[in-house]
Amino acid sequence: MSQVTESPMKKISLEKVVLNMGVGKSGDIISIARKALDQISGKKSSARNAKETQRDWGVRKGEPIGAAVTIRGNDAVALLKRLLEAKGNTVNGRSFDNFGNFSFGIREHIDIPGVKYDPQIGILGLGISVTLTRPGYGIRTRSKHKARVGKSHIIKSQEAKDYLAKEFGVTVT
Repeated sequence: MSQVTESPMKKISLEKVVLNMGVGKSGDIISIARKALDQISGKKSSARNAKETQRDWGVRKGEPIGAAVTIRGNDAVALLKRLLEAKGNTVNGRSFDNFGNFSFGIREHIDIPGVKYDPQIGILGLGISVTLTRPGYGIRTRSKHKARVGKSHIIKSQEAKDYLAKEFGVTVT
């Protein structure tokens, strides 16, 4: 009697959830977007600057045009459950890339459970990017002896979909 057990190195886990509000112009709207992200995540958000000048849109390089916050650990798991609930626990199958990451958007941030409407903030949309990881993925980002993750160790989109269905009860359409 031989039991097939999966290697602990193949265990998929949630690395981070990034919330992003691209506003497109600087000014008071950036502070409003940061307040909304702080309200959603419970963490401190940061302004994101333009990487290059776009004269047609009136955007200069280095000017803040958005806000973002990154959440990791148990906070990320709890937040992702709330965000998926706002989307009706469904994710589009085309939202997944070939490395186990997926993204989706929410049109109105007040759809998220636990977020109340604030007249000073109004209603804003946001983009959510979720990164999944496996043990050993740190070799990509460490400072010494960087290396590539092997082809058989990369999280494929179907594995990511299965993980979401099992861990979060999400249906992929």
